[in-house]
Amino acid sequence: MLSGRINPDKQNRPLLGAHVSIAGGVDKAPRRGRDLTCDCIQIFSKNQSQWRAKPLTEEAIRGFKEGLMENDIGGVLIHSSYLINLASPDEKKHKMSMDAFLDEIDRADQLEVKQFVFHPGSHMGEGEEKGLMKIAESLNVIISSRPDSRVKILLENTAGQGTNLGYRFEHLAKIIELVEDKERMGVCFDTAHGFAAGLELRTLEGYEEVWKSFDSIIGLERLKAFHLNDSKKDLNTRVDRHEHIGQGLIGLEAFRMLLNDARFSEMCMYLETPQGEEEYLENLRVLRSLFKNYVNKN
Repeated sequence: MLSGRINPDKQNRPLLGAHVSIAGGVDKAPRRGRDLTCDCIQIFSKNQSQWRAKPLTEEAIRGFKEGLMENDIGGVLIHSSYLINLASPDEKKHKMSMDAFLDEIDRADQLEVKQFVFHPGSHMGEGEEKGLMKIAESLNVIISSRPDSRVKILLENTAGQGTNLGYRFEHLAKIIELVEDKERMGVCFDTAHGFAAGLELRTLEGYEEVWKSFDSIIGLERLKAFHLNDSKKDLNTRVDRHEHIGQGLIGLEAFRMLLNDARFSEMCMYLETPQGEEEYLENLRVLRSLFKNYVNKN
């Protein structure tokens, strides 16, 4: 992925960041990330509540790339619009989702962002097997339509609310199995979604079992990024409600284990906690305090 300068004190530990606004243009995002003390940033590439968007201007693209370097942002992840549903049985909405997805890939390539994350989709009553097949078929068309793209597509695990797919590792593995160009595929793990879907992250035994299961079903080499969120809802409730770090039902110990896990050293981890500048600053402070040998330089 496009990188800024990574300071020596960020080495051998995950890079921490947050989802930041692109209000006023994508070129404004890197500075916002710096102001929030982010090592890395997640963004939408356009207004996520609209199907269509104006093309990125050369000025915005150049400003974004320069901003990453100037503001020492070491990684970027683009999050898809929530409108996209590659499993939709409604052919009109499915086509709109396909077109929007391709546009997002094009935008990521223009910005030289190498990772794009999306929620697999909702089967809308058609059944999980049929939904997973449709997602994989859609990805095959998308990838073959952009053979020169350098963007890796990350499947995000979900809480499994409603008819959402992706709440089991087997769902993600099945999609990847059915995608022809597997090199283009990866996974982003969301802590709140995993917990709500029944993954016990709070104890050492449970934590190790989660990653043993992930490795055997998907493969740890597929894991490319994290969303760090505490959860308002309890284990296995299948309800997606994010909470500030340490203030939800996951608690601090799970994040302590994750941040100090050598398997995830130097990986990008992005906050999606309830937004607000002061809240993000506090969440990042709390996360950094969980690092072993952490020294507060402020």
